[in-house]
Amino acid sequence: MTVSSEEELALDQWSRRLTQALQILDLEVDTQAILRLAEESRSVSPSAGPVSTFIVGFAAGQATNSGKKNVQSAVETALKKVHGLVADGTQGGPDNQGWVDSAQ
Repeated sequence: MTVSSEEELALDQWSRRLTQALQILDLEVDTQAILRLAEESRSVSPSAGPVSTFIVGFAAGQATNSGKKNVQSAVETALKKVHGLVADGTQGGPDNQGWVDSAQ
């Protein structure tokens, strides 16, 4: 999903405001990656985008809290996993094993 530079600036400012308010000070939000994930997830269901992005954040938070990964690495791992699942569609596929072998 492509956004205008004005919208991108607004999203960056909003992301910083949210992370500060929620005291997530070590997170650099990649809004383009999140928007791509939300857009791709819509191939599963029209409402899958927000659900997917929430679950990525939750999974990354769990990995970070467990001490297994730093924030950026945890987000990247979760994003890659969801991209793979989206590619498999709603029926799943060979990669339908959750976090197996992902150190998440």
